[in-house]
Amino acid sequence: MPKTIRRTWAIATAAALSGAVALASPAYAAPNNNSVAKITKAVTLEGVMEHLEAFQAIAHEYGDRAAGRPGYAASVDYVVSQLEAAGYTPEVQAFEFDYFDENNVLTRTVGGTTTSYVDGDDFVRNEFDTGSPEGTATGSLVLVDLPSPDNTSGCTAADFGVLPPDSVVLLQRGGCGFAVKAVNAQAAGAEAVIIRNNPGDDSLVGMIGEAPGLTIPAVFVTYSAGVDLASTPGATVTVTVDYDQEVRTTWNVLAETADGNDDNTVMAGAHLDSVQDGAGINDNGSGSAGLLETAIQMQKTKPNNTVRFAWWGAEESGLLGSEHYVGALSEDEVDDIALYLNFDMIGSPNYMFGIYDGDNSGGTAAPGFIPEGSAQIEDVFEGFYDSRGLPSQDSEFSGRSDYGPFIAVGIPAGGLFTGAEVKKTAAEAALYGGVIGASYDPCYHQPCDNLTGAGQDEALYDALREDYDLVGNINTFALDVNADAVAAAVMTFAFDTSTVNGVSSPGKSHGSGKSLDAMKERFAQ
Repeated sequence: MPKTIRRTWAIATAAALSGAVALASPAYAAPNNNSVAKITKAVTLEGVMEHLEAFQAIAHEYGDRAAGRPGYAASVDYVVSQLEAAGYTPEVQAFEFDYFDENNVLTRTVGGTTTSYVDGDDFVRNEFDTGSPEGTATGSLVLVDLPSPDNTSGCTAADFGVLPPDSVVLLQRGGCGFAVKAVNAQAAGAEAVIIRNNPGDDSLVGMIGEAPGLTIPAVFVTYSAGVDLASTPGATVTVTVDYDQEVRTTWNVLAETADGNDDNTVMAGAHLDSVQDGAGINDNGSGSAGLLETAIQMQKTKPNNTVRFAWWGAEESGLLGSEHYVGALSEDEVDDIALYLNFDMIGSPNYMFGIYDGDNSGGTAAPGFIPEGSAQIEDVFEGFYDSRGLPSQDSEFSGRSDYGPFIAVGIPAGGLFTGAEVKKTAAEAALYGGVIGASYDPCYHQPCDNLTGAGQDEALYDALREDYDLVGNINTFALDVNADAVAAAVMTFAFDTSTVNGVSSPGKSHGSGKSLDAMKERFAQ
């Protein structure tokens, strides 16, 4: 792939960045940014990166930007201050949620090499009606009835035989309740229990049901992680279950244009929170920053349709902010929302240009799952990339991010995604460059998702830099393009949603048009 035009970013040390929140000033909205051409010129990489630098400074000061923690509150304050300085009157919507501070650990040591599995990605603590027993155990890994063709591993005492002292047992899901397996393991003398998912299933689930008398730590792993563990029987494995749980308050931030038809509101959102112990610069500082800069540069625009911007809280805890917002809407308020655009991870270092698959051409959604009009939103994004001569591809429309609550009530949706833990294929590398077989975001849900580069796999990121300009975990080319895509789509629908919902707004149209050719011509103007 041809090398893109490069701009070298001078990123200050983390200590110097700690003052950026107080000092950062917005790129104030210029008048008459009322077309795709004007808004994409006004929304610059420099402006978006200033917001990311502020998020990094917050994470440096507080440790992370996770919901329910001080860094998230500071992130909310930053977004609110930027919106107010640009002339908006933002609303901060509070809601309560179940806060968990997870400090769970799963490691394996073989020949002096220790592998650490990622909580929330590779494993989760097992949850019972009676709670999750806390504690730490280290012992030799014992495979119990594995492989287990009938999926009854650990369902009977006979499965365990006589365990050696200090055993950590690995079982497979199925055949009986999870709690039964864990209690049987404890009765057989295990110090901890690991249960892996069924073949081919890399999802994570917690246990259900009563586990009376269970005192040993228990975790559940993906099938892939379980296969990896099973390849080294006898390895030294440590299992720690350690967590805090309480109800805390967190917030969404909402702001909308002063002009426009409230009965045909266009919404655009991005989650503002990070995972715990990380800056969350790509996930999802990138989407939040791109949306914020778009809002700033649009403030003096007078669109046909009201545009409402949203920064969601507690997405990483289960889409809780967007669920709270949608759940509080009346039926009439739902009907007033023409469409929702979502921007989650738009600057992945080993990126692809993914568009939510609104026509389900990839077959990732259940029949009837996608609201009518979502395909036309996808068309607008396809038209944008086409106008730039850039490739793009479908991204699954599974409800995995904050558009999920919107489509659940029938609101058409679409958005952008440059990839997370999935590995880039050879065909994708031919289109976008990058490293074949590496994740789109090798720092997904890890502390190395930052602007400083701390904690990154140096060899991998050096290889990525052969094709790309990176600032920490951000691909500046992908972010630059997608910041324009955010602005272009928001501006398009701000003036015309007719292709999505058949509603024609009065006034001048800068909208989506009737064909990809029309959109390509419009975006190029």
